[in-house]
Amino acid sequence: DQEAERLYSGIQSNNSDVKTDSLKKLASLSQDVTFAQEFINRNGLKQIFYIVEEGNDTGEMLAHTLKAFMELMEHDFVSWETLSAAFIKKIVSYVNMSVVDASIQQLSLSVLENMVPTSRLLFELVKKEVTLDRLLAHLQVTNVQLQLKAMALLIALLLAATDAERRDMMEYLRGNNIRQFIHKNIIHSSEPLGDEMAHYLYVLQSVSLNLCERRMRTSMDPYSQEQRDLLQSLRQTAFESEREAPASSFSTERRRSLCAKEFRKLGFMNNSNPAEDLRRAPPGLLALDNMVYFSRHTPNAYSRFVLENSSREDKHECPFARSSIQLTLILCEILHIGEPCSETAQAFYPMFFGQDHFFEELFCICIQLVNKTWKEMRATQEDFDKVLQVVREQITRTLSLKPTSLELFKTRVNALNYSEILKLRQTERLHQEETLAVPVLELRERLKPELLELVRQQRLLHLCEGTLFRKISSRRRQDKLWYCRLSPNHKVLHYGDVEEGVHSPPIESLPEKIPIADMKMLLVGKECPHTKEKSSGKQNKDVLELAFSIVYDMEEYCLNFIAPTRYEFCLWTDGLNVLLGKEMMSERTQTDLDVLLSMELKLRLLDLENISIPDVPPPVPKPPSSLNFCYDFSHAEQ
Repeated sequence: DQEAERLYSGIQSNNSDVKTDSLKKLASLSQDVTFAQEFINRNGLKQIFYIVEEGNDTGEMLAHTLKAFMELMEHDFVSWETLSAAFIKKIVSYVNMSVVDASIQQLSLSVLENMVPTSRLLFELVKKEVTLDRLLAHLQVTNVQLQLKAMALLIALLLAATDAERRDMMEYLRGNNIRQFIHKNIIHSSEPLGDEMAHYLYVLQSVSLNLCERRMRTSMDPYSQEQRDLLQSLRQTAFESEREAPASSFSTERRRSLCAKEFRKLGFMNNSNPAEDLRRAPPGLLALDNMVYFSRHTPNAYSRFVLENSSREDKHECPFARSSIQLTLILCEILHIGEPCSETAQAFYPMFFGQDHFFEELFCICIQLVNKTWKEMRATQEDFDKVLQVVREQITRTLSLKPTSLELFKTRVNALNYSEILKLRQTERLHQEETLAVPVLELRERLKPELLELVRQQRLLHLCEGTLFRKISSRRRQDKLWYCRLSPNHKVLHYGDVEEGVHSPPIESLPEKIPIADMKMLLVGKECPHTKEKSSGKQNKDVLELAFSIVYDMEEYCLNFIAPTRYEFCLWTDGLNVLLGKEMMSERTQTDLDVLLSMELKLRLLDLENISIPDVPPPVPKPPSSLNFCYDFSHAEQ
């Protein structure tokens, strides 16, 4: 109360030093709500208005006055609409002056920015007095703070404007190359981008993209000649150059039939009346605009897309029109077109400011991506939704990397093919199941030896059961059968010829034997003696993949095998390696081990469902100071 009284007197002093000091102190204390109320109750704001309106000083005193004014107005005790016309004109004059202190211009811009949203009258006054040219000039200064305040006022004006005014303002800004300037001088400046500027750039991007909303929410009018001409231009660009005779020379019936056929090739669902496909809003006419832009600005890519798919089998063709309509809707959802601006978001895309016609150019890249992904997935018409879901994922994942230009976006999104998406999904699923958490990986490593032993036992059991092999003579006639099995004590291999139809002969009926102790090594594929004979062709390649040999008895003799299947080859080579005391090397070993580990881990982690596992184990508590709490059973017996 006393301080408010003292400062109220101080700012009326004729001594400029006392006045400046009082205003400086006032600017500092006005942040306190109680003080601010006391000062305003003494009609302190009127005195501040007087200093601004009557004073010609543009130095330190004015800076403190404007700062104090801003702080007092922050508390909402007084409406902005009570400001006098003279006060507002004075503030506007500081913004429009060239030779004035930067700090005063910053504060003046802040005052106007706070003023604009409060009433339509103030918005119109500021819009009229502070031209867009003047704001653009402030944006081009090197002073980062002044640049920021100018951007804040520009955004406030855009948000307070009506749709028509906003459209005109954005058109004017586009004509004055604001996009190129922001891209070069703000996004790629040497100064790091602050949170506040990032938010303003997000709002500017959002306002600009929302100019598409009107077209997005407008259905196609089948009676509009202009819209029908756009639709026909799509067909003509794709097919007229191919046709030998112009369509106008055909009869009406023939022409109608030809148009319907061509619209079907273009991928419209309703080929007799393609306008019906564009009745859904959103995406409405925006989808038509995108298709026309694609056909006019990249005619070669457009023709290639349409003609390539119209010559494919019916079930494998990628429908251009249907894909374009759905893709436009997806892009509208990803870019939040038609949604109000967030008050805190800072998620702008640097490449947006690096490109005129950003939305249309992004569509041109993504529609070609749809065709590429369609081919990678070998999709049919039934897979349409699945393909577009993958495309949505490709776009959102690439946008999250914040590419700085559309060219970089194009390179990255095309590199993120269908197989990459599948790999990413698999990794994320594993993370979700917590199978990649550090403690789970440690548990996995601990379980591995035990389960590897299980695989070894299974391989030896399979060898004990035995397998029927075919003998292949030099003339490649597969006529004779022989059987080989391991003795139950794993000491001897028994083998011998058998007749057709005998599946599991008893071990006693197999006359030949090789003691396991005499086995020296295992050979596979090209290393086997029975595959070294000169031969070519597919059959020889198949034999190579299934051939293995046992070298035994001082490396003088070989027992040669041709496994009936790849599965048998894996089990036998693994089993023989186990008997030789070596590692199991087949691809089947890793597959079986992964299946067993996955099952064992899931069983072990059943009780931990929906419980997050920490990467670091909790600390082990210290032992208790006394261990006398143990129960002595001997007393109970007595």
